[in-house]
Amino acid sequence: MRVIAGKARRLNLKTIPGIDTRPTTDRIKETLFNILQPELLECRFLDLFSGSGGIGIEALSRGASYAVFVEKNPKAAACIRENLAFTKLAEDGKLLNMDVLQALRSLEGKGVFDIIFMDPPYNNELERQVLEYLKDSTVADKNTLIIVEADLQTDFSYVESLGYRQLRSKEYKTNKHVFLERA
Repeated sequence: MRVIAGKARRLNLKTIPGIDTRPTTDRIKETLFNILQPELLECRFLDLFSGSGGIGIEALSRGASYAVFVEKNPKAAACIRENLAFTKLAEDGKLLNMDVLQALRSLEGKGVFDIIFMDPPYNNELERQVLEYLKDSTVADKNTLIIVEADLQTDFSYVESLGYRQLRSKEYKTNKHVFLERA
């Protein structure tokens, strides 16, 4: 896994061994960031369920001004710290080594994020819990772009009832990115 473009281009990132995280492949990451590129410059980026931090680091490398990484797994959090230091992006990032909902509560009143990306463990409906929380949160507003990485079979038909509008869905072989905003 590597940083594809920007300040830290071509630097290889560490990942933790095993199946506790699923690093986003370079091809999927490149497609995602081709879509996001117009929104990245000077944005505030929130990377939930960060794993090794590859998505948030890519955002920083491509021009985001600030990124918060939320990862509960201590080994993965240590990996994020190492990757931020190695890419020399640590000053622009903050790591919260805690549960996602706890982290969101701790971020209340500290500014709105322009982009929120989440890659929760598949098939546990964690994305729904986060979306339910975000609908009334000061962490996001009507201009915040929310991207959920999910299994292809994950149903998002409920998002309108929570007050979101689905902007697009990009499907890959085994997963998809769903792009949302508050309605």
